[in-house]
Amino acid sequence: MLVIPAIDVKSGRCVRLFQGLADQETVYGEDPALMARKWVGEGAEFLHVVDLDGAFEGYPKNWETVQKIISSVNLPIELGGGIRSPEMVEKLLSGGVTRVIIGSREIGRAHV
Repeated sequence: MLVIPAIDVKSGRCVRLFQGLADQETVYGEDPALMARKWVGEGAEFLHVVDLDGAFEGYPKNWETVQKIISSVNLPIELGGGIRSPEMVEKLLSGGVTRVIIGSREIGRAHV
């Protein structure tokens, strides 16, 4: 079994939302890269990162934070949150993300 820890990023911090509400958050850490290193120390082999601001805004908003996570650990990273175009997918994959999660809103619009 592969357990994939998640890091939800909002305004550059590690958070958890209450019932998915953007204004109902609990902050778990100010430094997502530090949290990523913590997960590595716990034995993580893969990380799941969600740009919550991106999910609400419709385009990635925390790319600098994600880049810090990528550069701080030597693990595959999957990223979701506001990814709505093939061009954005390519940018993220070229920038070091291993897998990209396309928003559920885009499933009906996807062209393969």
